[in-house]
Amino acid sequence: MIQDWNAYRSALIGRVGDLATLSPDAIRGWQTIDGAAAATGKLDKKIHELIALAVAVTTRCDGCITVHAKAALEAGATREEIAEALSVAIAMNTGAAVVYSARVLDAVDQL
Repeated sequence: MIQDWNAYRSALIGRVGDLATLSPDAIRGWQTIDGAAAATGKLDKKIHELIALAVAVTTRCDGCITVHAKAALEAGATREEIAEALSVAIAMNTGAAVVYSARVLDAVDQL
């Protein structure tokens, strides 16, 4: 096991609670944005959580991984569905590397 994700999630939620005490407006603003993402109801909870997991990978956010992995499972996501969402994240990261490699060649040519 790489990490105890349950313990990490619990500790993280506690620390976010501490931050909410110190800076309630910032946390309220974040919660508003988070809630707004699902406000239209066009995508179901499972799809939101699969997207969140893919984004968590591309942004390298362990806290996001532990929170959204649990939420995805609770929303009915299977390991196979999670793996497919992660495959999209992998493709996007490698795609970004290809695009930025082209930018490097462009910069080298101009220099």
